[in-house]
Amino acid sequence: MKASCAALSAILLSVSLAAISTSAWAADYPAPKQGDWIAKDFKFHTGETMPELKLHYTTVGEPSGQPVLVLHGTGGSGASMLSPAFGGELFGAGQPLDASKYYIIIPDNIGHGKSSKPSDGMKTSFPKYDYDDMVEAQYRLVTEGLGVKHLRLVIGNSMGGMHTWLWGEKYPKAMDALIPMASQPTEMASRNWMLRRIMLDTIRSDPDYNGGNYTSQPRMMKYAITAYGIASIGGTLAYQSQAPTAAKADKIVDERLAMPITADANDFVYQWESSHNYNAGEKLEAIEAPLLLINSADDERNPPETGITHAAMTRVKNSKLYLIPASTETRGHGTTGNAKFYSEQVQQFLQAAPQQTIESARR
Repeated sequence: MKASCAALSAILLSVSLAAISTSAWAADYPAPKQGDWIAKDFKFHTGETMPELKLHYTTVGEPSGQPVLVLHGTGGSGASMLSPAFGGELFGAGQPLDASKYYIIIPDNIGHGKSSKPSDGMKTSFPKYDYDDMVEAQYRLVTEGLGVKHLRLVIGNSMGGMHTWLWGEKYPKAMDALIPMASQPTEMASRNWMLRRIMLDTIRSDPDYNGGNYTSQPRMMKYAITAYGIASIGGTLAYQSQAPTAAKADKIVDERLAMPITADANDFVYQWESSHNYNAGEKLEAIEAPLLLINSADDERNPPETGITHAAMTRVKNSKLYLIPASTETRGHGTTGNAKFYSEQVQQFLQAAPQQTIESARR
């Protein structure tokens, strides 16, 4: 991923210190490999069909290992999950997802990374996709493209966490275990959607956007993204520690506004609007695999004090919640981008989760 995309991820997700390209890989795990697979005649929830939908993906480890599906957040890609804070804490020797034992599969979702997206040329004629479409594409990549019959684990962060809930409901026998992170299995609503809606409307109402037929990226984009990022990620205690004065707060805002944003506006709008109809709360009883939800106590988008996550979890068989305590070290919704806060819990959960034989889980 280019440095400019890393800057965008830092503003929106704080998923990592920086998104790195596989060519710049430097970590204690096998070198990542990249590939592309074409899903033929992919039908979207709108009824539209693309004859060829390109799905890019990254793998770490060998296909003989136990397959693990890792799902990225909004605006990210497979490369963003290779950061020192995430992949560097999970994929190395002796770590919870040791790539000498596991076959780690990280797709670029529809509309993201090097997979098919509006900026490839279709602009706003690209089919409107939602989370169900993205999960179906992931499933087809795993089963048809890579020939994996059964997954040891599905783990995802933020949007990827919401996808993980959908995996458990749509394909309950496809995996041994589920770890959704920074997510709720409930309808996209409240402040989470309100802020997304305002951000998207700000971009679309900019005259520069011109209905998606812009000649340069809308100038209001950076303000919309920065406002959403500060409002919905970063952590209350962390912000108070970092910006206890007006001058320091101004400095943070100035630095963020100065960061280059080269994301394509249509890609960006599609990515965030795809969450609008998300609601995993209707079929929670369908989940069969053991499930560990990892959230942070200061998550601005998924605040635990509402009680809705706790109520939903009571409907999920064999599930538990690990809530990372808030501190000046956590970063609100961005906390789960740093696996040091929960690697021990992942290790223990996987050790306890029953698994199919390796032979049945392979291709």
